[in-house]
Amino acid sequence: MGITSALVLFAVIWFMTFLIVLPLRLQTQGDVGEVVHGTHSSAPANPQIGKRAKITTIVSIVLWVIIAGIIFSGTITVRDIDWFDTMGDETETG
Repeated sequence: MGITSALVLFAVIWFMTFLIVLPLRLQTQGDVGEVVHGTHSSAPANPQIGKRAKITTIVSIVLWVIIAGIIFSGTITVRDIDWFDTMGDETETG
């Protein structure tokens, strides 16, 4: 895996984790009872984006280290998930 692949893998993990972390412990304006005029009652009262981004980054680093370690070690390769044998045998030359 090259540096670009590693960065793309981290970005994908980070955004997927962020979308999972966003709704956790969310209090909406409707829950708090203070709906600002012109907004939906389902809008967050205090989104805490910075705190959620820090949590996401920490979790993403841990997940990235695990996944990158599996990729670098060769435990799971692309050929392992080639269920339809589209890649052919490893010994065949093109």
